Amino acid sequence: MKRTAKAAVYTGALKPFEIREYEILPPPAGYAGMTLVASGVCGTDIHIHNGKLGFENEQIIGHEFVGCIDAISEEDSAKSGLKKGDNVIVDIAVPCGKCELCLSGDDANCVNMACTNTGNPNEPPYFHGGYAEYSFAPIKNLIKIPNDVAPSTACVFACPGPTAIHAFQLAKRANIDFSSIRTAVVQGIGPVGTFAISYLKNELKVERVIALTVYTDEKRNELIKKMGADEIIQFDSTTEASIAESICADLVFEASGSPKAVPMGMNMLRNRGVYLVPGQYSNSGGVEIQPQLITFKALMMIGSSQYSLCDVGEYVRFLEANKHLHGVINSLATCYKVEDVNKAFEDAKAHKNIKTVLVK
Repeated sequence: MKRTAKAAVYTGALKPFEIREYEILPPPAGYAGMTLVASGVCGTDIHIHNGKLGFENEQIIGHEFVGCIDAISEEDSAKSGLKKGDNVIVDIAVPCGKCELCLSGDDANCVNMACTNTGNPNEPPYFHGGYAEYSFAPIKNLIKIPNDVAPSTACVFACPGPTAIHAFQLAKRANIDFSSIRTAVVQGIGPVGTFAISYLKNELKVERVIALTVYTDEKRNELIKKMGADEIIQFDSTTEASIAESICADLVFEASGSPKAVPMGMNMLRNRGVYLVPGQYSNSGGVEIQPQLITFKALMMIGSSQYSLCDVGEYVRFLEANKHLHGVINSLATCYKVEDVNKAFEDAKAHKNIKTVLVK
């Protein structure tokens, strides 16, 4: 009997997604077929839909697919150790393995990076990206989720977690000593910022973690504190100048995506402070900075964009080591059926959810 599954197809900037149904075919060699458990809506996807990242062709976007292996050949199963019934996170990045950065162990910044979710949805095997009830992906891009971690839990930060972790890893490569970080500020409490807060507190053991947000939402603030924030400062209750004057941070983590956050982050840092900037992931316009602050404060500023397979592995390890967070992590997700993707995007753009997730 022919099996089919639904997919939400991106057809252009600011256009509604189209719900289409395709036949489920056997996976190509070296690939696995997976049924959807949950697939996150990332800020990058919002940028794509808003026309800020230049996607023009029809595509099944989405790169936070968590699924259950439904089809895999015996040969591929024996080679990979993965089997039918395993829950996995799909990493869409395909570094070339040949450029200078790949050869130096920095494949997250590969200059020839390809992605697994760029296939044409009108050509077999159809399902390439995250916004679908089924997906195909190279087996080498699958990270097994341990049995003691619910796949729905793993989905919540499947991209934000590794994104934040990679920024911290780049800081370590730059010889930043996290044992000397006493006060850290996270700008923005979306998914990346929320995970960064938790990692700073629960993994890096930073004494004081401050979250900055422009939104007044007591329920959200309560959850952010459960994730690890010691203090939350809201812009509607104070001024930017007073915030900058009252905080002398060792580290600032930019996760808001607002260009206006960058000058403020620089102002909050102490001399020789560290500024991690993974949040500026679209062309959202320019902003004036005071470059002399970089000189006079001798600031260390590190940009970070993609992440590596090993960062996904570290994210899974973090979840295993911090089971006390699983309940609050689950409560951060608001779920929508794949066919309700347009409502999901509407709500995500209106900042109604901490984490927007598509489910079957």
